[in-house]
Amino acid sequence: METLQFISIACAVGVFIYLFSKYKKHEFSSFISFLVILTFVATIYLYGTHRTYSEKSEETLQHVQETKLSEQKDKVELIKVKDKMLIDAPVIKQFPELPRGCEVTTLAMLLGDAGVKVDKMTLAKEIKKDPTPRTVKNGEIYFGNPHKGFVGNMYTFNEPGLGVYHEPIMELAQSYLPDKIVNLSGQSFDELKIPLSDGRPVWVIINSQYRELEDSYFQTWNTTEGKIKITMKEHSVLITGYDDQFVYFNDPLTGLKNKKAPIKDFEKSWVQMGSQALTYSY
Repeated sequence: METLQFISIACAVGVFIYLFSKYKKHEFSSFISFLVILTFVATIYLYGTHRTYSEKSEETLQHVQETKLSEQKDKVELIKVKDKMLIDAPVIKQFPELPRGCEVTTLAMLLGDAGVKVDKMTLAKEIKKDPTPRTVKNGEIYFGNPHKGFVGNMYTFNEPGLGVYHEPIMELAQSYLPDKIVNLSGQSFDELKIPLSDGRPVWVIINSQYRELEDSYFQTWNTTEGKIKITMKEHSVLITGYDDQFVYFNDPLTGLKNKKAPIKDFEKSWVQMGSQALTYSY
């Protein structure tokens, strides 16, 4: 039973006792009258307190709701995709030290933009490797898996090699930015525009032609994890912006900053290479 209901019943009982005692001329009528008056005073006080508390609670709840709505609005504004964007991110050239080191060089750019200064050569040393040697048996190629680690020799074209995909790169990046590396792999290309609109560049795997490649560019490798399709045109760049026609990126292959390519062709290249992408969070 609620407090106000209980007090109301108590008051009714008190009035009844008071009237009954007056009628019978009971000797304790004065004492009973005092109890009745005290009950009424208590009722008025408790009712007023309950009302004030309820009003304050309602005002507090309304304030909390308004605050939540404001926070939600702020979040929507933060992730609102802009029509065009261009980020001034650091650019690093992979040559001459790392002929096959586009992925770690691009990672050095991403980390540099996040405020972490680390040399590409350090990253080249630290990146996980797949030591599986390249062999050919019955016309089939057996080699490493870029999802597992860097495949082949990164430092020279005189020995077999390819590169590395996003999983080992992400693992290495997290050692420099714990809990701040965001895996965008498998998302739509439009999803990449969200961090870009927020001023954060995006590490991606594409090909050096920046377009969808014909099947003749691909070959099948046998790895310890199974067969995979790869292309020797595999490449990595740092996306720095976009507009309605072009995507802009820092290219470790040429050392050019904010190089551009047709956005539709670039998107097809990215999807063909497995939609691999990483960025960082604040």
